[in-house]
Amino acid sequence: MIVLRSRREIEKLRAANQMVAGVLELLRKKVKPGITTAALDRLAEDAIVSQGARPAFKGYAGFPATLCTSINHEIVHGIPSPRRKLREGDIISIDVGVCLNGYYGDAAITVPVGEVSPAARRLIEVTRTCLDRAIARACPGERLHTLSHSVQEYAESHGFGVVRDFVGHGIGTELHEPPQIPNYGRPGTGLLLKSGMVLAIEPMINQGTWEVEVLSDGWTAVTRDRKLSAHFEHTIAITDDGPEILSSLPG
Repeated sequence: MIVLRSRREIEKLRAANQMVAGVLELLRKKVKPGITTAALDRLAEDAIVSQGARPAFKGYAGFPATLCTSINHEIVHGIPSPRRKLREGDIISIDVGVCLNGYYGDAAITVPVGEVSPAARRLIEVTRTCLDRAIARACPGERLHTLSHSVQEYAESHGFGVVRDFVGHGIGTELHEPPQIPNYGRPGTGLLLKSGMVLAIEPMINQGTWEVEVLSDGWTAVTRDRKLSAHFEHTIAITDDGPEILSSLPG
């Protein structure tokens, strides 16, 4: 069942997502060669707990950390480690979720580590644009897979692969709620979007094939061809006036 949220609930979701946005901004500034993913994880957890919330990912289905930190060919669900130091030229996807007063926030960014290759920067830019294009179509009366198609069309027009094994999702009083939001599909199909829906839209775009593998840790998803992957995510509310990005800081 898809829950249509009241304005009061959307404001609670906004508060959780503003916290997520603030944590991501903190981490973005800390990303540099030599820092470990475990250090980023500690920073995030401290920031979340100090604001009276709890990390949404830690303990979720047994996940052991506050952040998902996915480097280079890792797509999603990378586990922070004191042994993983960022290196000049890496790219890192950072995904963070919080639960604040019973409502969830969820967003992700991909960040270059120092100077990166033109190909890596292009992948990051295209993936971010895929997210922007999907959000722009998230209006009452639109069909869900029109959003999905907008991601697929733009990514594939640049020669990139669109991950099929992982999707976006509804979000509210649970981290993952219906509907699932694939990043590929046929326009004009899928469920009808309505005011009050709250969605976490998250393109995952690969430099090469869309095919993935999950490593032996049971979490980390990587590109089958070991080429780079990027990931961006926003939580949005669908309103009568169009989409509201809840996980973006003012300005």
